[in-house]
Amino acid sequence: MQEITGSILTKTRPLMLSDVTIRLGSRMLLAVSAKVMPGEVLTIMGPSGSGKSTLLAFAGGFLDRAFEVSGRLLIGTKDLTETPANQRHAGILFQDPLLFPHLSVGGNVAFAIPPAVKGGKARRALAEAALKEVGLGGFFDRDPDTLSGGQKARVALQRVLVSAPEFLLLDEPFSKLDAPLRRQMRELVFSKAKAAGLPTILVTHDGADAQAAGGRVIEIGIEEKA
Repeated sequence: MQEITGSILTKTRPLMLSDVTIRLGSRMLLAVSAKVMPGEVLTIMGPSGSGKSTLLAFAGGFLDRAFEVSGRLLIGTKDLTETPANQRHAGILFQDPLLFPHLSVGGNVAFAIPPAVKGGKARRALAEAALKEVGLGGFFDRDPDTLSGGQKARVALQRVLVSAPEFLLLDEPFSKLDAPLRRQMRELVFSKAKAAGLPTILVTHDGADAQAAGGRVIEIGIEEKA
């Protein structure tokens, strides 16, 4: 049986970072060129302040104008470089799950379902199925504050996936979980991204995240030794 979240995903295409450079004043933060195929994970590694999250902000379309950017971001042949953030169809996971406290667990997931899915019953059914996929069946009406950290992370993941993204951006989403939960969430996130055929960019400073992702790794902010 096909997962319900997969039923509303658009056809995926490669994600391309074409000669992307980002500067802040006179400082060059990073220069990256890469092609990420559907289902693959590109890991950007570097210490704090190296520009990892800045690259994700560029890809997501919400980079502060204080930064100077050159290069292009493409999904398939479509150039997203000047496309507003709300039209890029990027799925983003941050360090915190950022669940809406005024909505139920299921309401958080249903909020992200595309408008093309009509009717309260259909949207609820889709959200309930998405929660069931990650072991949260029956949690639709729960208050998010009653969930554990791992449960909140799973809700955040499913909220992203039901939004029908064309690519994923992962901003150290495992960093605030304890070791056993980190292993579980790595496996879940990467398996879901692969199953959905989503090109994914992960930024992290943790080599274990990169190893679990299994794709190409680009290191930034590393000074070369003489």
